[in-house]
Amino acid sequence: MRTALTIAGSDSSGGAGIQADIKTMMANGVYAMSAITALTAQNTTGVTAIMEATEEFLGEELDNIFTDIFPDAVKIGMVSSSGLIIKIAEKLKEYDAKNIVVDPVMVATSGARLISEDAVSTLKEYLFPLAQILTPNIPEAEVLSGMSITSEEEMIRAAKVIGEQYGCAVLLKGGHKVNDANDLLYHEGTCQWFYGKRIDNPNTHGTGCTLSSAIASNLAKGFPMDVSVERAKAYISGALAAMLDLGKGSGPMNHGFAITGEYAKEVQDHE
Repeated sequence: MRTALTIAGSDSSGGAGIQADIKTMMANGVYAMSAITALTAQNTTGVTAIMEATEEFLGEELDNIFTDIFPDAVKIGMVSSSGLIIKIAEKLKEYDAKNIVVDPVMVATSGARLISEDAVSTLKEYLFPLAQILTPNIPEAEVLSGMSITSEEEMIRAAKVIGEQYGCAVLLKGGHKVNDANDLLYHEGTCQWFYGKRIDNPNTHGTGCTLSSAIASNLAKGFPMDVSVERAKAYISGALAAMLDLGKGSGPMNHGFAITGEYAKEVQDHE
């Protein structure tokens, strides 16, 4: 069985972060492991508290994973402090980690900045050069490219700028009023559009985490970059189309929409 590691924060409500990543990896047929960067107290309406791991403890988590069950792919989500970013980069280099997917979580869907300028510069210097692929949304791509992005042509220019700067593939996610659900992959000097159907589901908590984890899962299984993105897009579309409706805010998706069988039965099914 192929294996994947998520390095991210815990979401106590289960819709994003480590919990979404593990659910996604399992649904995509790989064995999931985690190194937790922070605990968060949150639900579908927001985050009320954050407690970060120490650099030493995060290093211990990574040492234990890489020296025992070596991951075939690594997904990195929200890491909010420079010290933790540097520790992750050190360990990825020490163990020569493969298939690194970085979801550069910097700007919330609302437009609010989630990490400091200092941490952004540390991400750029230490972590992005190790990535096989970055998966920014449009506000994050604007930060990384220094460009305003208001059209598909500007998406292409920004993806090229980011990809060439860090020597990796870039999946620039649409939405944010530029287009509906169309994402742009810049990979090895070429651009490829992935056209998605806009699903009218207000419950989108954890979509970024889920997409990047699905890409990592497919890279772990040996699919090429473009096929990994295509399969990940199909998976997230299915999870959204299942129309799960939980919580009082922007709720989670149904990560297990395609998991069926004996152990998923309800009481009435069993009877």
